[in-house]
Amino acid sequence: MNCELSIISPCYGAPTLLKELVRQTTEVAKSITEYYEIILVEDCSPDNSREIIREICKENPNVKGVFLSRNFGQQPAINAGLDTACGEWVAVLDCDLQNPPSHIRAMYEKAQEGYDIVFASRQDRPDNLFMKQGSKIFNNLMTFLTGVKQDESIAEFALYNHKVVEAMKKMGDYVRYYPLMHQWVGFKTTSIPVPHEERNDGKVSSYSMRKRIELAVSTSIAFSTKALHMIVYFGISITLLAIIVASYLAIKFLITGIDVSGWFTLFVSMWLIAGIMIMVMGIVAIYIGNIFMEVKHRPTYLIDEIVE
Repeated sequence: MNCELSIISPCYGAPTLLKELVRQTTEVAKSITEYYEIILVEDCSPDNSREIIREICKENPNVKGVFLSRNFGQQPAINAGLDTACGEWVAVLDCDLQNPPSHIRAMYEKAQEGYDIVFASRQDRPDNLFMKQGSKIFNNLMTFLTGVKQDESIAEFALYNHKVVEAMKKMGDYVRYYPLMHQWVGFKTTSIPVPHEERNDGKVSSYSMRKRIELAVSTSIAFSTKALHMIVYFGISITLLAIIVASYLAIKFLITGIDVSGWFTLFVSMWLIAGIMIMVMGIVAIYIGNIFMEVKHRPTYLIDEIVE
């Protein structure tokens, strides 16, 4: 089926919000076109989300449920939705309603001015200080490790032209992070300000700081070789420092005649070299691990069932 608009939402841990999500999404989709589809990608959530989505699909013929075989994570779930979508325009948004679907219309109207990608720039975020600082640290870390500027106000809520979706599909990366992928593919891009609402189901995001750091490390290694360059620079710095210290000790001995304790310098040198070697081997091992995952050509997700 060809359609004008596909709206994708990866679903995890928000069963009580799904019906309201579909109601609001249907309302805005109908205001744009009668040819639309809503794709709910259920990422093996540990609740009754699957049963609720089945019920929604029975009630609304424009809703499609995509059930993954296990929990793959947000980015693979988005990937599954993009592969399933058939719309000329494709919108992606979270299921927690913190970014209201009603703003898709404004994004669609902005796209008609000639843009291929329209992002929602989150304004006035109601998150607590810990969440805000965690997001800021995550984006700064991503910017530093990848060398690509990350805007902390922009996340997954976006509207893509189908040619942008096709371009991102051609990227064969096993590790996927769409806020970086759409920057790599290019195309004409803009953003509009969107208020970031409070989550009203009483739950907090399952996206912990640990998961954010893991995502930042795995994504930066998948998209950049900067960590390897950092090793080179660090090695050069340590070598220069060692030369300076050795020169200082030699000059001190020649001028004052005071012997430098051998066991102390040997002990420090051994631990310093061991630490550097372990760190270097660890970073190289991560790259090798990523290469191992890439050459196996495993899919980023597996679909258990599609309900229409």
